[in-house]
Amino acid sequence: MAKPKPQDPKTQALRERGSLNPRPDTVTDPLFATVDFFDARDLVQVKYEMVRRVRVDAEPVTRSAAAFGFSRPSFYQAQAALERGGLSALLPKRPGPRRSHKLTAEVVDFLEQERGRDGSLGSLELSLRVQQRFGLKVHPRSVERALARRKKKPL
Repeated sequence: MAKPKPQDPKTQALRERGSLNPRPDTVTDPLFATVDFFDARDLVQVKYEMVRRVRVDAEPVTRSAAAFGFSRPSFYQAQAALERGGLSALLPKRPGPRRSHKLTAEVVDFLEQERGRDGSLGSLELSLRVQQRFGLKVHPRSVERALARRKKKPL
């Protein structure tokens, strides 16, 4: 089995900061192929140059987006982000929570007790009761999922 190739420091740094372009091979703009300064792996640089090409060089949006490996809607999102927050706004946003962080064991215990008292309570009513009792806004679907997970776990 072959050893994996060590990554160069820039690729590693881009990955750590969340700005590694997942598809650098789709960038076909001539500058990125001929000038060392331009790096198709740098997502922020690619998005900035795509927007600059339209604003400064008056290139059509469709052509610019295609040359930089993006769709037209992605171009407009990048343009709006740049106008709203500058260069740093082009960095991808951190993903949100992946699991239920509000519905602690205490809250789910409360949900089970409430459902035990009145089996006809729906998830909407239960989410309202959680808000009244704990001051937490919880989506009704999250309540359903939490109760379903609790049912699946063997005691």
